Amino acid sequence: MAAAKKRAPYGSWASPIGADLVASAAVGLGRIAADGLDLYWLETRPREKGRNVLVRLRPGHEPLDILPAPYSARSRVNEYGGGAFTVRDGAVFFVNDADQRLYKLVPDESPSPLTPPGPFRYADLTVDAGRRRLLCIREDYSQPGREPMQALVGIPLDDGESIILSQGADFYSSPRLSPDGGHLAWIAWNHPCMPWDGSELHLGVLAGDGLLREETSVAGGPEESVCQPLWSPAGILHFLSDRTGWWNLYRLLDRQAEHLYAVEADFTEPPWVFDQANYAFLNATRILCAYTQGGVWHLGRLETANGRWEPFETPLTMISGVQTAANCVVFLGGSPGLPTAVMRYEDRPARLVTIHAAGTLSISDAYLSRPRHITFLGGHGQQTHAFYYAPLNHDFTGPDGELPPLIVLGHGGPTSAASTSLRLDLQFWTSRGFAVADVNYRGSSGYGREYRRALYGNWGVADVEDCVDTALYLAGRGLADRGRPIIRGSSAGGFTALSALALYDIFAAGACRYAIGDLAALALDPVKFEAHYADSLIGPYPEMRDVYLQRSPINHTEDLNCPIIFFHGLDDKVVPPAQSEIMASALRDKGLPVAYLAFPGEGHGFRQAETIKRTLEAELYFYGRVLGFVPADQLEPLEIANTKPSC
Repeated sequence: MAAAKKRAPYGSWASPIGADLVASAAVGLGRIAADGLDLYWLETRPREKGRNVLVRLRPGHEPLDILPAPYSARSRVNEYGGGAFTVRDGAVFFVNDADQRLYKLVPDESPSPLTPPGPFRYADLTVDAGRRRLLCIREDYSQPGREPMQALVGIPLDDGESIILSQGADFYSSPRLSPDGGHLAWIAWNHPCMPWDGSELHLGVLAGDGLLREETSVAGGPEESVCQPLWSPAGILHFLSDRTGWWNLYRLLDRQAEHLYAVEADFTEPPWVFDQANYAFLNATRILCAYTQGGVWHLGRLETANGRWEPFETPLTMISGVQTAANCVVFLGGSPGLPTAVMRYEDRPARLVTIHAAGTLSISDAYLSRPRHITFLGGHGQQTHAFYYAPLNHDFTGPDGELPPLIVLGHGGPTSAASTSLRLDLQFWTSRGFAVADVNYRGSSGYGREYRRALYGNWGVADVEDCVDTALYLAGRGLADRGRPIIRGSSAGGFTALSALALYDIFAAGACRYAIGDLAALALDPVKFEAHYADSLIGPYPEMRDVYLQRSPINHTEDLNCPIIFFHGLDDKVVPPAQSEIMASALRDKGLPVAYLAFPGEGHGFRQAETIKRTLEAELYFYGRVLGFVPADQLEPLEIANTKPSC
């Protein structure tokens, strides 16, 4: 007979999902590459201070780390990177994080540099074997005080000078070589567009001297986002376009784009990073596609010869990094109950095989809350989407008549989306008695172009309304305590949280990681990639400076009336730490309970195990103090200004 659950205040439950476990399990799986029968992928290791390690798996062997410390495969182009390695015939080519140089790695040898030291960064690597070179994106920082310049370049694998193949656009991505080596496709776009707003697919002929000829734009434009060009084994160029309002799959025949399958679903997420891949060829005419509907990812098979579409049922809710391998397709897959894993799809018969998981999980399902997709008409008349996680712990239940405090999450971007794959950092809260709502506010991806652009001109308004309405909706249905909602977010999600706290008097506390507090300051010193992002989200600066000032939380500290905790990496180049420092200082001067923790060696996003552990435990300690419960965990004390010392 099962033991009766203990009754204890929400937030105070003892949980097997500790901050140490979250930090150790936060290994991130990245890009997959196939080389014959061998598979390679990246692992981000918090226990190694966030180092990106290259792992190789050969048939009949265990996964093997092949990139020695201190090397770390990470590109910083556009600051967000991606596409940091590729492999061909046993040789790995990668971007090293520390110096952003290109290196070659072969078995049983130390990495050797391909590029000299210099003011360059590289990303999106492709091997041009016939010409013994790498094709990639190069970002040039040789002119201080000016925006870095990007170009599509060829890097010789032997001695020789790099050559520029295409330049003149503000941004480049996705150089993809045709199977016969005679043509090259790539993506380019210009300010003020972000790549999910407007971009172009270019096509050129590679001449005998290796230079591009007959360069033309074959799809896209300022009102159409194209991405992920990919050649079929038969040499037909495929790509994704949102010209119908949804990112669907197309192919190019006689320089005309043919829509392969029309569906109200997105076959990609916004291209924040390089080398995203959401479809791959099983053979010359059969494609395995990942697509998202209602915030959940699925798999489908498309036969291009006859247009036949077959959804493939899986337990997965998050799928990315789809790549062709020997006799199969591999990808990253995750679900609410299982860690993200490298997986293999075999077509005949259709089945999924787990190759390697990000970590082993010994936590019972009795401690893992599952997401429930909720869609409702908000109080401001808009359709709102969120994933609701109820508090869940095998050993505890809340006191009679008490409802759980709710944590409202606003994702970053803001052009991003909530993920439903297993997140132990989220389960950390639900297993202690918190309810969680992960909001896909207007502007989120996965619901089509119209929903994605619903935030334009309304950042700091529409996203805030959706988060507030989610809190009120769940409280109104008895799923959360109306008097104790919390809002938290990172980066742009932190801006949403701060704006909600300033504009609405419904939240009991807030938590912000590397949050934006001053929009005008950010507009004056942006990274190139996002230099005009706010033009769409708010309006052009300085013409609309008054709106920037009006929507900046730093100018509304008099309207903030609840405790807030701030976290920031001191090496953050996207949102400078001064943003959090100024906000925390203003609240301290106002007399509100406030805490601020800064982390040397961390940038935009926390990657180190010590930081992940400290932020979770400090946030729990903070909530306990300001909401009036005693956590079961043994927590390091935290200095909270304007509060009485704890007993």
